[in-house]
Amino acid sequence: MEETAMKKITYAATAALAAGVLGAGALSTLSPVWAAPGPAGAAVTTPTPGYGPGGPGAGMGPGWDGNGPGAGMRAGMGAGGGACPLGADVASGTLTAAQRTTLAAMAEEEKLAHDLYQVFADQYDAVVFERIAAAETRHLATVRMLLDRYGINDPTVGLALGQFAAADVQATYEAYLRDGNASLSAALGVGEKVERADIAALEKAQDGLAAADVELVYQHLLMASQHHLAAFTR
Repeated sequence: MEETAMKKITYAATAALAAGVLGAGALSTLSPVWAAPGPAGAAVTTPTPGYGPGGPGAGMGPGWDGNGPGAGMRAGMGAGGGACPLGADVASGTLTAAQRTTLAAMAEEEKLAHDLYQVFADQYDAVVFERIAAAETRHLATVRMLLDRYGINDPTVGLALGQFAAADVQATYEAYLRDGNASLSAALGVGEKVERADIAALEKAQDGLAAADVELVYQHLLMASQHHLAAFTR
């Protein structure tokens, strides 16, 4: 009975966080699974520098990826280099060599999305790009925390906007950028392609995972990409 109730609380918190209605501070009251101290040590909550504008504090903040009606796409959206607090009680696990490579690739995918949307935000009068670019900054910060936990080199560290370590990612970015430069409609189409690719990659990445923290982050990122896709296609 108690286990069932705990699962319902955890699911509600996960869904609310991805939908943009739950701030980082609310985790302690809504989800004991995340808030209680665990055996693995202190929570990793160090803010990681992002690419967006500076904002107060660390954490994802309210309105992580919501696209509901109201003032703008997300009311009270946190900005800048916030980090997703992964509590110590969200257990680490074991990653295969392929899964470690995939996690590093996720950082490049988040940076690719951010960098494209930031360029389009500067080019077009469409708030959707600015707001989703800010969300991608926080997503990248979260992935970087996992890279640090598992001792995986971050392929995005120190790279400027539009610069990537992997040649194929660089080529993909440049192709998407050329397409999006044609018009606002084309840029929105690029956003749709990026989010569909992210959804497919995240769904595949969850297969065979034996690391609860990585799986949790992938689930959050998947729901966020689904929200972003809805914003680009509405």
